Parts: sequence; structure tokens; C-alpha cells
Amino acid sequence: MRLIMKNSMWKRVVGLVLLMGTAVLLAACGAGTHEFAGSVLDSEQPVPDFTLQGVDGPVSLSDFKGQYVFVYFGYTFCPDICPNTLGKLSRAIADLNADDAEQVTAILISVDPERDTPELLAEYVAHFNPRFVGLTGTKEEIDQAGEAYYLYYEKHEGTVASGYLIDHSSRSFLVDKNGSALVAYPFDAKAEDIAKDLKWLIRQD
Repeated sequence: MRLIMKNSMWKRVVGLVLLMGTAVLLAACGAGTHEFAGSVLDSEQPVPDFTLQGVDGPVSLSDFKGQYVFVYFGYTFCPDICPNTLGKLSRAIADLNADDAEQVTAILISVDPERDTPELLAEYVAHFNPRFVGLTGTKEEIDQAGEAYYLYYEKHEGTVASGYLIDHSSRSFLVDKNGSALVAYPFDAKAEDIAKDLKWLIRQD
């Protein structure tokens, strides 16, 4: 299973990889500057909306307008990167005060629709944070949703007892309250640094 990107998308991926070579970038705001723990994205327009299947029915990115949303692609059978990332995002949000924490959530979009049912995803993400959302769909729907987030994934058959593993991109993306992708966080970003970013952003609101 592989997401094939068009030439224009590949150029965007290369551009993002170059950006990711710098650990932190400066972002300017009317109130001053802040060093983000990830790569600041030059995204003036909202990312395309998507609608996928959650445990209680269809869920769209636009449903979360007015909140900060981490968008992450992974799967419940992932042995290490996915639980580490979701745990880190959960710890970052837990570092906020109660009112601020209500303004932030995370969406896990499965790259394993064969095994990840909405029910399984809901149970999985609830282990990290009860407000986290797990979504799935057809391969075509997942691929379309992933285009704006430079998604790559590939299935490796017969590699573990559960049947297969999936190699996938590991970045998590912070989408702002207006629906624009703001920061891309690498896998090694620290929870405390992500929390600092969130606190700074919320103070600017």
C-alpha cells in the first residue's frame, strides 16, 4: 500500500524536508516572536476539509473550528512511534490549565483501514486522552485527507505475528483555530516544548 504523489506534491514534500532540517524556526506575531519546537509552515489558506468515519458517525476537520487540532496519521497496531507520539501530545495538553486544554485536541487518522475499525480507534485513542478522536475511511478517502499533510505509508506483509506492519510518515501537524496548518512537529519533539508552543499561541488569541 503506497501513496503515490504527483510532481507538484513531491516538490512540496522536498520543501518541507528542507524546512525540517532546522530544529526550530522563528515565528513572528504582533506580540513578539517565539521559537517553535517544530517547523513553522507558510500556510495562509486553510487546509482542505476532510470527512472520515468516527465511532459516532462522520467527522470533519471543520467540526473543530475554533480549536487547535493535532492531525496525526498512524494505526493501532503500530508498535512504537504512534503510541509515543500520542502519549507526547497528551502530556503536552496535560501541561496546560483546564481552560486552555479544552481548546486543544488531536485526531488520529488510520493508515490501516483493514484492521482499524472506528470502535477500535476510539478505544485506542481514549487511552491517551478522552478527547482525542480516531478516524478511518476508505484508502481513497485517507489518501485524499493526507495530501495536505505530506502523507506517506507503505504496507509490509508478513513481518510480525499480527500479519503486517506499516511504514508511515511520523510528523504531527498542528492546525490552528482557523483551519490552517501551523506547525509540523518531528517525532523527536518534546512534550514540554510542544506545551510551550500551545501556551504561547493561546495567549495570542
